[in-house]
Amino acid sequence: MAEIVVRPFKLAASFLDQFQGTQPNWGPMGYITCKRTYARTLEDGSSEEYWQICQRVVEGVYDIQKEHCRKLKLPWDNAKAQRSAQEMFRRMWEFKWLPPGRGLWMMGTKHVDKVGSAALNNCGFTSTVGIKEDLADPFAWLMDMLMLGVGVGFDTKGAGLVKIADPRRTDEPYVVEDSREGWVDLLRAVILPYSGKGSYPTNIDYTLIRLSGTPIKGFGGTASGPAPLMELVSDVSKILDARIGHTITSTDIVDLCNLVGRCVVAGNVRRSAEIAFGDPEDEAFRELKNPLVAGDALLHHRWSSNNSIFAKVGMDYTDAAARTAVNGEPGFEWLANAQAYSRMGREPDHRDRKAAGGNPCLEQTLEDRELCCLVETFPSLHENYEDYEKTLKYAYLYAKSVTLVPTHDERTNMVMQRNRRIGASMSGIVQAMQRHGTRNFLNMCDQGYNYLRSLDESYSDWLCVRQSIKITSVKPSGTVSLLAGVTPGIHYPHSKFYIRRIRFQANSPLVSLLEQCGHKTELDQYSPNTVCVEFPIKEEYFDRGKDEVSMWEQLELAAQIQHYWADNQVSVTITFKAEEASAIKRALELYETRLKGVSFLPIKDHGYVQAPMETITEEQYNAMAAKLRPMLSLDTVTNEVVERFCDGDVCVVQ
Repeated sequence: MAEIVVRPFKLAASFLDQFQGTQPNWGPMGYITCKRTYARTLEDGSSEEYWQICQRVVEGVYDIQKEHCRKLKLPWDNAKAQRSAQEMFRRMWEFKWLPPGRGLWMMGTKHVDKVGSAALNNCGFTSTVGIKEDLADPFAWLMDMLMLGVGVGFDTKGAGLVKIADPRRTDEPYVVEDSREGWVDLLRAVILPYSGKGSYPTNIDYTLIRLSGTPIKGFGGTASGPAPLMELVSDVSKILDARIGHTITSTDIVDLCNLVGRCVVAGNVRRSAEIAFGDPEDEAFRELKNPLVAGDALLHHRWSSNNSIFAKVGMDYTDAAARTAVNGEPGFEWLANAQAYSRMGREPDHRDRKAAGGNPCLEQTLEDRELCCLVETFPSLHENYEDYEKTLKYAYLYAKSVTLVPTHDERTNMVMQRNRRIGASMSGIVQAMQRHGTRNFLNMCDQGYNYLRSLDESYSDWLCVRQSIKITSVKPSGTVSLLAGVTPGIHYPHSKFYIRRIRFQANSPLVSLLEQCGHKTELDQYSPNTVCVEFPIKEEYFDRGKDEVSMWEQLELAAQIQHYWADNQVSVTITFKAEEASAIKRALELYETRLKGVSFLPIKDHGYVQAPMETITEEQYNAMAAKLRPMLSLDTVTNEVVERFCDGDVCVVQ
């Protein structure tokens, strides 16, 4: 049978004409953030305007649907798809919904055709429970996904399952291919012999790896050269050599994963994210980030994961809470809750009984080797529930369409095609409560969830795929929420009036453009060749700043959203004052049956100059705002930062 060739889906030119040369209603930092982070460079050297990003994303979504239907010989109506795509475009243009950062950057590009949907999924999880069969497997999978920009969680359940062997060594030349696969294959070749399988390569040839500074196509950025990979091989070997004759420990597992993360950050991905899950009874795991115990390892590589414990309902939180009160770690994941419940506070459905962990920001429950696709909605930018319900349809269609594209990993596909898990998220939650009223907003959440379930039933039938195991979450957001000008996720704003500082490369053309528009710029006091730019912010629908909201109110809001909206999880970092630290243990005891995951962060007077956010008075805001002039087209500015996973500032390692 001849291969089916599907003509790409295209939005009507007459529809797109009305958006060319115009700008949407940006948030205060929206346009500059879009250009800096999400606009791709076009063939003529200019960078995408927002209407072109919307076009690329929407056409990419309907392309996926059309190809799926054509190849399976399912019904496809071009006219109906055109009407639907135009409405998706309009609602994206109006910031009623947005793809995640990965989608803004990658959807609709040829790179997705090359590497599959791992380029569009935000985060993943891998378990080490199977390392007795394949010692290298979880570490290789972690590196593979991190290099594609996926944030990855991992557990330490493989501790004690493998005795580290003295590897057979060979001096036969091992040539490293200049590709993601080549780096991952080398890591596998180095680790596997420590389980008695294969031979350790002592004669590694790195000459094919492109030189430092070479542009990287597809994801963007520049190559690092072979140095980070060479250092990874050396560091991994040192750890495993020291363990020969002994079983692998949780410390070994975390160190190996952290070293991989460090290599990827130094290699070809500027930002990466990891979360490590350990047993609450594992003292070694609890001490991993104790400076007195960790020593140089903390600064060298252990910074590269947030460390959390698999908490158990009814456990003694005394030790863990005391540690959390100091620096915010460990975080807490009640895995049994995630396995047993969709939305909390209802009858357990055990829908996710195979769940093994979560992603670095803890908004998604995940199985081993599973990835997750997120999408963001902004209820505070809607007039009423009826308008919001229309948006939910198109946010859902984006995420569900991503599940139609396989990844390059067969075992990951087995999990993802069985679960079809998505995460329809919200940002501006606190603002939405102010605009719509708390009870009305929670009713919107409940109605919206039930509507999404009905949508999934009908669209899954049309696409002939399984219904999604879970469909809603709250991600922490970050730069995506800046485009729309709303507060990130479930979190409260910094204050009503504040300065938001964004860092740029010193030689960026954006710096001079921002200076011309009246923004204050100054050299970064901490990083060389970096400039801080100040943006005055006034929060709409403001109630209180994060310093004015108690730990208890934040926990209660998270529990309410976990009940009314999120059947995956609510990503929440509870900020607490010094006087609240002693109550963390009691808080965990009270909320352990109402949440699936939570992290904490102490509010401290850090003493930093050029803080990311700084409270100012209304008078100061007015004075700064009065100096600003409208920003004209930035069509010649090229992308500087590529967001590649969950967008939260807390779970990101730079």
